[in-house]
Amino acid sequence: MALKGSLKDFGIADILQLIYFQKKTGMLTIEGKMDSVKLLFIDGNIVGAESKRRIEANRLGKVLVKKGLIREEQLQSVLMEQRKTGAKLGNILLRRRLVEQSHLQEIITGQITETVIQIFSWKQGIYEFIPHTISSDTDIPIFIDTQQLLMEGLRIVDEWSLIEGKLTLDSVFTKSALVVTDLTKDEEEIISLVDGENDVSTIIDISGKDDFLISKTLVSLMEKGAIEPKEAAPVVTEAIQAERKKPMPSYNVLLVFIFVASFMLSLLPVFLNKNTMFKKFDASETIEDIRFKIEAYKFEHGSYPKTLDVISKGKDPWGNPFLYNYSNNSFIILSTGADGKEGTADDIY
Repeated sequence: MALKGSLKDFGIADILQLIYFQKKTGMLTIEGKMDSVKLLFIDGNIVGAESKRRIEANRLGKVLVKKGLIREEQLQSVLMEQRKTGAKLGNILLRRRLVEQSHLQEIITGQITETVIQIFSWKQGIYEFIPHTISSDTDIPIFIDTQQLLMEGLRIVDEWSLIEGKLTLDSVFTKSALVVTDLTKDEEEIISLVDGENDVSTIIDISGKDDFLISKTLVSLMEKGAIEPKEAAPVVTEAIQAERKKPMPSYNVLLVFIFVASFMLSLLPVFLNKNTMFKKFDASETIEDIRFKIEAYKFEHGSYPKTLDVISKGKDPWGNPFLYNYSNNSFIILSTGADGKEGTADDIY
């Protein structure tokens, strides 16, 4: 049975605690605005992670080269084999005896930890945990204690609030033309890793130091004028920009005016009856919250609750109890809406 819902109702820390204490094995997928992350669990502990935005294999090869553990031509050869065989980059490196297992474990564990910690600050998104068999990597076994990572993640998020908005793990910096002489030992070490290519997460991986310490040092370097953020390459072509600058024909302006006027008129009944609209919204939000609690109940007890009283004794915005029916594999919860009658058009699911 899958456990799914919204991060607005159930935070990532709560989800990880639930998986950890229930000793679950399976895959947790978290979809946010900026990234999609998959975490793999065996008996409640994390054994792997995937990020669409921050591909671990690419970062692993980059860090190994930056650390001087392999040469660029060796990495390209390994990447070519990976494209042909589909094997993991780390496993190919280990089989070729280019990198020791301990070095690979250390870097991969650090990257997974960073991937997990960066989603602790997410306030919006959806998640789904699907229990199924997960095979551990026998060549490069990874094991991260979820409870320990939870404590570390919450600590870092709390500290991260001090520099929030100034950088992210994906930020890239370049050295400025300004000569700064009053740098600390930590700042001198970190600025040597700033090359206009390494993002913050890569600098953390190469240095082997604490995430927050590195981030705080980079912010200090930025405030002193020693480094500056690298601007992202523009994604709008000159042709598109030129097209946007063309004046809009007068008939298009008229069509837009008619469309906007029609749209506003279509919304007039909603505005006139906004009290009903707000009640429907509240009912829908409450149902979503109860639905998650029902799924969590089955996740913990193995079956859906027999009555809704176990989960909630609240009523809908019209003062009526929510209706609940269940079977072995599914359930239905609804509000009967303003008319209080089941099976009518204003029922809210």
